[in-house]
Amino acid sequence: MSAERESIRLLIADDQALVRGALGALLDLEPDLTVSGLASDGAEALRLAEELRPDVCLMDIQMPDVDGVEATRRIRERSPGTRVLIVTTFARPGYLRAALDAGASGFLVKDTPAEQLADAVRRVHSGLRVLDPVLAEESLFDGANPLSDRERQVLRLAADGRSAAAIAAEVFLSAGTVRNHLSAAIGKTGADNRAQAVRVAVDKGWL
Repeated sequence: MSAERESIRLLIADDQALVRGALGALLDLEPDLTVSGLASDGAEALRLAEELRPDVCLMDIQMPDVDGVEATRRIRERSPGTRVLIVTTFARPGYLRAALDAGASGFLVKDTPAEQLADAVRRVHSGLRVLDPVLAEESLFDGANPLSDRERQVLRLAADGRSAAAIAAEVFLSAGTVRNHLSAAIGKTGADNRAQAVRVAVDKGWL
C-alpha cells in the first residue's frame, strides 16, 4: 500500500480580501492542497514566504507597495524552494513576460476554472511551467517591452498630464532630454501622442 501523498502547502497573495478568501476556500477543498498563509500585499507575501516556506505561492500582479512581479523576484531569491504561480485579472502580455523574467513558474487569469487552477498548482509544484495559452500567444506576437527604464519612468510621470518641465524637475534631467524620452516612447508604442502612448503601454503591461 503506497504512502499517502504529502500535501502541497500554499501561500495566497492578493490585495482583495474577497479574492483571497475565495481562492483559499476553493483550493483547500482539494485533498492534496493546504492553504498555509494569506497575504494582502507583496511585502506581506515575502515575509510569509520566508516564515512559512510554502511550496507554491499564488500571486496577484497589481498590489500596493510591492507589486506581484517584484514580490516574485524577492521570494525566488529568499525562498528558492517556493514556486510562484501568477493569478491575476490583468491579462497583459507585458506582465506575463515580466513575471517569467522575475522567476514565476506560471501565469493564469482569475477566471480559470477551479479544477484547472488546482491542476496548475500541482504542475507548477512538480517543476513544470503553466501559462494561459491565449496570453502566451499574444506575448509571442507583441514582443518584449521595447521601452527603456528611463522611458518608462517619464511615461509614468506623464500619465497624469505633467509637463516636460515638471517631469524634468522630478527626475533631474533637462526638459529637452525628457521630451526626447517621451518622443522615443511614443514612437516605440506606435502612438500619436503621449496620452495615447501611456494607454498603449498600460494595456500591454509595459508600465
